[in-house]
Amino acid sequence: MSELDLHEQEQVDALKAWWKENSNWVYGLVTVSLLVFAGSQFWKQHQAAQAAGASSLYAEVMKQTSSGDAKRVGDAADALADRFSTSPYAARAQLLAAQTSQQAGDAARAKARLWWVIEHSDEDGLRHVARLKLAAMLLDEKQYDDALKHLNTPHPAAFDSVYADLKGDVLGAMGKTDEARTAYKLALAKTDAQAAQRNLIQLKLDGLGNAK
Repeated sequence: MSELDLHEQEQVDALKAWWKENSNWVYGLVTVSLLVFAGSQFWKQHQAAQAAGASSLYAEVMKQTSSGDAKRVGDAADALADRFSTSPYAARAQLLAAQTSQQAGDAARAKARLWWVIEHSDEDGLRHVARLKLAAMLLDEKQYDDALKHLNTPHPAAFDSVYADLKGDVLGAMGKTDEARTAYKLALAKTDAQAAQRNLIQLKLDGLGNAK
């Protein structure tokens, strides 16, 4: 029995010696693990709080949009962009605010908001929606060359039809009938056979007359 007690004592002494030499390393490892866990928990909570905050502000933008007050809509959208610029809600809010500003006759502010979406949104689709809206505004202002710059931007195939259609409008307004006709034909080719938009594109194409 005494030999067993001696053996156990040797194990205890060895463990104590090992702990004395390695306790700082173990404590450090535990501390790092706790910090990583706490950090991940904080990040999850932070993300949830960010999403909730952005969602709440977007709800306010929607509420103000129904009022038709461009300033209130813009202020709410800007508050969302300032606090949660990387949130998907921010770009959507700016698009709504741009529409409201345009309806209120404030073209400069509307275009600035569209530019914000183009430069800040992480969503390709939203950026192209903003670019198309901006090109349409430039067409209305007879800034044809600037409009074409936007319409010549590379874009996903899903946007081929609408890009080509708007490009036909710009080229037609510039008096470039043959180029406009080509653009409308491309728009027709890229538009679903059942889409109502086909009729409008066809009318615009017919309005150009036959090619010489």
